[in-house]
Amino acid sequence: MVSVENLTVEFGSFTLFDSISFVVNKKDRIALVGRNGAGKSTLLRILSGSFVASSGSVNIPKDISVGYLPQQMELVDKNSVREEAERAFEHIHRMEHEIERINNLLAQRTDYESEDYHKLIEQTIQLAELHKMLGGNNYQAELERTLIGLGFRREDFDRQTAEFSGGWRMRVELAKLLLRKPDVLLLDEPTNHLDIESIQWLETFIATRANAGILVSHDRAFINQTATRTIEIELGRLYDYKVGYDAYVELRRERREQQLRAYENQQKKLADTEAFIERFRYKASKAVQVQSRIKQLEKIERIEVDEVDTSALRLKFPPAPSSGAWPIIMEDVEKIYGNHVVFSNVNLTIKRGEKLGFVGKNGEGKTTLLRCIANEISYTGKIMLGHQVRIAWFAQDEASRLDNNLTVFETIDQAAIGDVRTKIRDILGAFMFGGEASDKKVSVLSGGERSRLAMIRLLLKPANFLILDEPTNHLDMRSKDVLKSALAAFSGTVIVVSHDREFMDGLVEKVYEFANKRVTEHIGGIYEFLERKKISSLRELDASASSTSVVLGETAPSSSKQSYAAQKELVRMIRKHEKALADAEAKISAIEASIASLEADLATPEGAAKADLYARHADLKASLTAEMDEWTRLGDALEELRADT
Repeated sequence: MVSVENLTVEFGSFTLFDSISFVVNKKDRIALVGRNGAGKSTLLRILSGSFVASSGSVNIPKDISVGYLPQQMELVDKNSVREEAERAFEHIHRMEHEIERINNLLAQRTDYESEDYHKLIEQTIQLAELHKMLGGNNYQAELERTLIGLGFRREDFDRQTAEFSGGWRMRVELAKLLLRKPDVLLLDEPTNHLDIESIQWLETFIATRANAGILVSHDRAFINQTATRTIEIELGRLYDYKVGYDAYVELRRERREQQLRAYENQQKKLADTEAFIERFRYKASKAVQVQSRIKQLEKIERIEVDEVDTSALRLKFPPAPSSGAWPIIMEDVEKIYGNHVVFSNVNLTIKRGEKLGFVGKNGEGKTTLLRCIANEISYTGKIMLGHQVRIAWFAQDEASRLDNNLTVFETIDQAAIGDVRTKIRDILGAFMFGGEASDKKVSVLSGGERSRLAMIRLLLKPANFLILDEPTNHLDMRSKDVLKSALAAFSGTVIVVSHDREFMDGLVEKVYEFANKRVTEHIGGIYEFLERKKISSLRELDASASSTSVVLGETAPSSSKQSYAAQKELVRMIRKHEKALADAEAKISAIEASIASLEADLATPEGAAKADLYARHADLKASLTAEMDEWTRLGDALEELRADT
């Protein structure tokens, strides 16, 4: 589908890529990975046509469409959410206008028997069939499904996009991109703007409905769920693995170990050969052997070991000053904007040293409660800070708050106090801003570099209570691992708001869920919480079919007979769903075979002239979409049922 040949990108004397080549095939789901600044976003921009490489070529056939979602983009706020999403179907609207124009023209004419009149009728029929084949009659349902999957509510559809935050407006752009169904999907950090539920929906969409795709994301769980191939960019070179991310990490480690062993063995043989040559170089009796060894050395192809970027973030939070045993106690906290209740009756007590996760859909009040804790906004109820509590807050937009006109060094020099100012160069070096990098302007930094710089400012504050709102946005996977380890070792109290399941796993010991204007406590880690959520939602759906009562994974008291009956019902439902899923797969295969046969007929001159074949094709495509939706629904339901056994 897409081929990249000998691509090179140079910025002055610095080479970002050096003659890299690869091919994107149909149905490839590629994870594009590498350190911040390795060139992932630049490569996506080249593939999208918005950036030109120094040399090399990108070959994309004319009939292949490419859809690109950048990390940042200029957003236009002149429409409602629905109107903006409908722009994905502009080709259908143009077709509708053309059909209307021809119909109006036909209504004005009276030369019913003329050849020109019949040509217009034929044109109308063909446009109508093509309109139906492209889903012109049911695109609204698909539009609504996509917006709801990305977290919008039906009452949001007619609201102006200007009323939403930048993250929500980026969701509208993502919806438009997915609705266009491009042949190649280029997504640069799409999960930065999504909550956990929307990420899981996007994972399912990419796995079941998307065509080829190249995904840049530092969300390890998302990449593991979606990618079947991994391309790494490191020090200007490209390494291609036909496996998912976790398997790639293992293969990459094994490959380097094999290279090192082979390199060490070869170096030993070379040293032995060179020693032999030096020892007997001037002995006439060994002249033939010496010349033979010299020729061997010249012919040996030297083994090279892949270069590895050894630069690493070194992060350790300063020792937390002592605080009271209960850093925060909340009583009946409520926040209302006008008539809108964000949350109410929030009662929670945080113990010193606890590490907590705040989760929930965007807009449910996570950041709002953090701002209440930091006393940035008013609220009703009580929030009592414990003795000697010192809060350091990393806001969601912390990186964007940096002054673009300052250099990296000046940014930290302004924030540093006392003796710390004498160690700024050392601190910057630990955060990979050593040497000339410290003189860079903030305006030219990548998203990951800005996040690291903002993290340094956080470290300069002596704190025993860290509040981190989406701290992993734009950080590469290795930097996230370092941050996670540093937080785990921190002796103070931590609240983390994050949609990154892998980052939260093993770090937080308690999860607070924001939903339905309430804040609910869940003991345990993030995956335990997600598992309980699946079980809870499943049993709510099946409440009428089962007599068991479940709240957060705990079964209400019941007789053994009732428990046996509930388990038996669960097994019956699993078998029923398995059969339905198999039936759906069989139907999908049959429809796809019919479509392939019909498309072969349409490719012939005789078939292309038959209007009824277009109608048949449109009906089959609509049936396929319906069956795929049903297959996805059945698969999700079956997973939930199995999780309950």
